[in-house]
Amino acid sequence: MKLHFSSFRYIINILYKEGEKVIIKTEKELEKMQEIGAICALVLKEMGEAVEAGISTLELDMIGKAAFARYGAVSAPIACYNFPGYTCISVNEVVAHGIPSDKKILKKGDLINIDVSAHKDGYFSDTAYTYSVGEVFGHKKKLMDCSYRARDLAIACAVAGGRLNELGKQVEKEAKRNGFTTIKNLCGHGVGKTLHDEPESIYNYHEKLDRRIIKEGMALAIETFVSERDNYVEDFGDDGWTLVTPNKCQVVQYEHSVMVTDGEPLILTVPDASFLK
Repeated sequence: MKLHFSSFRYIINILYKEGEKVIIKTEKELEKMQEIGAICALVLKEMGEAVEAGISTLELDMIGKAAFARYGAVSAPIACYNFPGYTCISVNEVVAHGIPSDKKILKKGDLINIDVSAHKDGYFSDTAYTYSVGEVFGHKKKLMDCSYRARDLAIACAVAGGRLNELGKQVEKEAKRNGFTTIKNLCGHGVGKTLHDEPESIYNYHEKLDRRIIKEGMALAIETFVSERDNYVEDFGDDGWTLVTPNKCQVVQYEHSVMVTDGEPLILTVPDASFLK
């Protein structure tokens, strides 16, 4: 989801009214969410296992296409936004919405983010992972590890009764502790009956004006965007999709779809075939 700085305070002021949140209430709904979550995770795993030097991002996307067909799921980027790819594949300086291409060939040392979202039987899920092409060290490894930890710290805060802005606070705190920043105009979101459900925005920083309370039954797509130094993204070129930072900094993203329960948060996007119907 893309936001502009001028929209931040306005959105905070018009955030959803009480009672309008999408809540998963029944066992049947939870089963549907677990199934599509598992499908997205399995597709991501299959694509990730194919990441290697010499493969194109289009070839990876075709692996995703075939996997969606096998599982009876539909690519959300295509269905919802007519995106020119079954998945979003962003390499190196591309932060998000990278378009798969036969001209983009992976090479050793690249960082590649694969973002998989889909729907089946009226339910959506969303997950993403950043892979390295071969082993990376030093600054790149530190950035990857930081964003991964930040995601897990945010997920741990997805508990009923807590404040939604605590998730962003944890991401920002972990980023700053490691000398990094967070992207403020990309964010997580609710997920369920649509790809971008209520709550509309889950920030990657501590928004003090955000007073929203997390409710049991909420499904949240929690994603981290940890940056080398820039804190916002902008359009790159004229394709209408590709996003980079002003200085083309490396940004690392990880994402899980999570269900808020009466106890610990339940991660939905796990590659477990036992959830498939």
